[in-house]
Amino acid sequence: MEETLFESETAVETRGEDHLQGSFAEPGALAVSVDDFSALEERIHRAVELVKQERQARASAEERAAQAEEKLHAQSPVLEKLQSEMSALRAERDQVRQRVERLLAQLDTLEL
Repeated sequence: MEETLFESETAVETRGEDHLQGSFAEPGALAVSVDDFSALEERIHRAVELVKQERQARASAEERAAQAEEKLHAQSPVLEKLQSEMSALRAERDQVRQRVERLLAQLDTLEL
């Protein structure tokens, strides 16, 4: 039984070697396959690097957006205060204009 087992293992190894020798029989085909594999490997490396760069860029953009949003929220009260001051100044300007118009009207009546 040992011989049979040994013979069957040898037969399997021989068949495996024949299969491998068949692959090596055409060196150009194997070289193309290696070149193709190398090109594919290089493309995968570039894609991985591109994905890493894009993720970093996205994280950076999200961080900048968060900072901008914080600044916006911090400036909101200032903006509201300035808008109310502007409204008050416009109202005061209108009152001053009305007073000046009344004074001018009174001066006009004196000259007649």
